[in-house]
Amino acid sequence: MSTLAELARARTALDAEDVAWLHRLVAEWQLVADLSFADLVLRVRTTGGSWLAVAHKRPTTGPTTYPLDVVGSEQAADSPGGQRLERAAREGRTVRDPEPEWRGRLRVRCEAVPVRRGARIIAVLCRETDSAATRMPSALELTYLTTAGELLQMVGEGRFPFPGLLPDPEHAPRVGDGLVRLDRTGHVVYASPNALSAYRRLGVAGDLIGAHLGHTIARLSAGPGTLDEPRGSAALAAVLRFGEPRESEVEAQGATVLLRALPLFPGGEPRGALVLVRDVTELRSRDRQLIGKDATIREIHHRVKNNLQTVAALLRLQARRMTVPEARTALEESVRRVSSIAMVHEMLSQAWDEVVSFDEIADRVLAMCAEVAAPESAVVVRRTGSFGELPADVATALAMALTELVQNAVEHAFEGPAHGLIEVAASRPEGRLRVEVVDDGGGLPPSFHLASSPRLGLQIVRTLIEGELRGSLVVEAGSSGAGTRAALEVPVL
Repeated sequence: MSTLAELARARTALDAEDVAWLHRLVAEWQLVADLSFADLVLRVRTTGGSWLAVAHKRPTTGPTTYPLDVVGSEQAADSPGGQRLERAAREGRTVRDPEPEWRGRLRVRCEAVPVRRGARIIAVLCRETDSAATRMPSALELTYLTTAGELLQMVGEGRFPFPGLLPDPEHAPRVGDGLVRLDRTGHVVYASPNALSAYRRLGVAGDLIGAHLGHTIARLSAGPGTLDEPRGSAALAAVLRFGEPRESEVEAQGATVLLRALPLFPGGEPRGALVLVRDVTELRSRDRQLIGKDATIREIHHRVKNNLQTVAALLRLQARRMTVPEARTALEESVRRVSSIAMVHEMLSQAWDEVVSFDEIADRVLAMCAEVAAPESAVVVRRTGSFGELPADVATALAMALTELVQNAVEHAFEGPAHGLIEVAASRPEGRLRVEVVDDGGGLPPSFHLASSPRLGLQIVRTLIEGELRGSLVVEAGSSGAGTRAALEVPVL
């Protein structure tokens, strides 16, 4: 299914700012659909003059009138539905049908609300309700419908959606979580049962109706000796005073309640505010547990890094005491291997998750390997491309493999004093990481075969890449016949 932006770009004359406004409306309109007990369909005029459905939202509080997807469908301008859309766009006001229309077995009541941005009508929002599902409204339903009507009026006046940051769609409170309606002075005129339950957990003993919600929150969340106005109380004051939506959390008696307050001012007249309420006590408790566990994991990485650095220092000290060249070389190689793993744990100790940006690790590995080149040689080791972010297990194995490949090139590609280049090229095709280590040195011996190579470093690389990371490794002559090319490719998510 095409997205709103794709449909608007291909079929309409809307500009980028118009589409951005419609995106903001769509991001907020679950609220309106739930308050309306109705489906919402956003339609825009195509370049051919018909009306194209670019977005659709079903209510969670009532039945839908569209069991099948409607996005992408068109209504002709001269059809009954199209004429309603044309009037709403032309007159800049909500147009309601006097009688419901039959749609299969459903009798659907339709109204078209113009969507205004600035001085222009850029779309029409259709609210479509199943008439058979309507019944004698309760206080809750009357509050929902009244608030929905005010929000839709603000849509037609260009006052809704609100500017600024959009709410987090995963954690923001919804209508069913709890709803409080305030008058223009901040006093509660209606509170849903779920909202009352949330405030009971905070310690509100009496009825909320008629209470000043800001003062009630202030009494709950202000501790002994507190001089500052509590955040929840200050947020409500800002909503009523300045007409700006606000979010805040109120904590009391071990409970945490998330508030999202929206000002209501249809026709430019302040009508109070809508406050959505969600009890997030358990969610915040889990967040605190996760933060504690994450801090513990980071501390473990830090200690592992310190221990590995201690091991490397002991190996380095032992290497200096060695008189046998082969033993000294083996210990120095072990130092570099241990150090490459320590680098990954150092990065993990600074990260908030088990993912690291590998470019910094790669640059430090290359610098460490370049140090083993003969002092009289001029071998340049450089990186091109980006490794991106990698999971911890991939990063650890890759750091060791990269250390072995670059160190092997530095030590064996160039004989005696020489000028040379070792280039590490990284790329991220879809779902894969591709790395090439290319030098312009003397090349491979004629009898070289990777599978039978006796070098420990290459055996380590094969084990890590092919065994642990389920990737592939190729070591071959350079493309021009000179030098050596080592290429590895591993899957990454």
